[in-house]
Amino acid sequence: MLLTYKVEIKPTEKQAWQIDCHIGGSRWAYNLFLDINQQRYEMGYCYLNAYAFSKWFNHEYLKANPDDMWIKDLYAKSVKQAFIDADTAMKRFFKKQSGFPHWRSFKRSQGSYYFVENGKTQIIACQRHRIKLPKLGWVRLKEFGYIPADSEHFVIKQGRIKFKAGRYYLTCLVEQTELPKLEVTGEPIGIDLGLKEFAVLNDGTLYHNQNKSSRVRRIRKRLRRLQRKLSRQYQALKARRQKEGKSATDLNLAKTQRKVQRLYQRLTNIQSDYQNKIIAAVVRTKPQWVALEDLNVKGMMKNRHLAKAVSYQGFYSFRIKLVSKCQQIGIPVHLTGRFEPTSKLCHQCGYKKVDLKLSERTYQCPKCSYTEDRDINAALNIRDTENFELAY
Repeated sequence: MLLTYKVEIKPTEKQAWQIDCHIGGSRWAYNLFLDINQQRYEMGYCYLNAYAFSKWFNHEYLKANPDDMWIKDLYAKSVKQAFIDADTAMKRFFKKQSGFPHWRSFKRSQGSYYFVENGKTQIIACQRHRIKLPKLGWVRLKEFGYIPADSEHFVIKQGRIKFKAGRYYLTCLVEQTELPKLEVTGEPIGIDLGLKEFAVLNDGTLYHNQNKSSRVRRIRKRLRRLQRKLSRQYQALKARRQKEGKSATDLNLAKTQRKVQRLYQRLTNIQSDYQNKIIAAVVRTKPQWVALEDLNVKGMMKNRHLAKAVSYQGFYSFRIKLVSKCQQIGIPVHLTGRFEPTSKLCHQCGYKKVDLKLSERTYQCPKCSYTEDRDINAALNIRDTENFELAY
């Protein structure tokens, strides 16, 4: 059984410098892969995949460019993984699953330090408060005891370190023994996701929209002001560079960028924490199954009046976390059909109210006089629908 753990680390100054070097090296390798393959395409040569490119890079490129030999001082697996990441992005572009991959930027804190277990010679050891990584040694964890340290039942296979908003985050993939499945004895649960309320359960439990709270609104107001300030500083720097040259810098611009990043990270943490609490409350009842709508978020984003509100909710991340947690415990997750009219159907008699408006918050059935809250009626229909597919 494979599980992922994410925790913040507290490196020393030297370790932070080493991590920054590895992140910069992986970013440089990623961009080099895209650049060389783009040049080969323009000249009519065939495409080099990650493994062919790595072989060419070590045997031909470094001999012709000795100034780039500094890359050999870095962890080799991290550089090679950057080639694999770029190759994966290019193959998705070839299959028309995404656009042409963008070059990784230092300003966006892109790139990562990748590490992997290498047989018996290089085992990633972990203790309660620290973890041993290649080229870095023992790195201190900020949250003690979160990553399992029992080497008999837990083995760290691979992981990454990323820099975000002034902090270093470690994500590692752990192989551990299968957890015992719980005996599900509770009532099944249907969840209706929306904009007015984030989630409504079939038993009437409401989970309010966090984006409407005063706390989040205050942060977003501060974020808007900082973004306007950042825009003015950027325009001033642009004008100064035209006079003094490209070497002109602005330290205050970098400080404002860091403040904006921290506010974005704070909003992400608030949303993630709220969703985790909802999932924990749902799973704690040990339901026979959990039913959820397969929302077309991409289609919902096309509505320019609701696009921002939809993007703030994080429906897809909630679904991924819920499915992952239920899979660990052994609770089935039913995904209702995307075009199932759960809001328009009467839960009691099955009558379909075609002319139901979005402003009608109470469902009143004209056939059987059934009256219920609109969202609760939809949650009941989601729970009892027969047109579903298992999420895993």
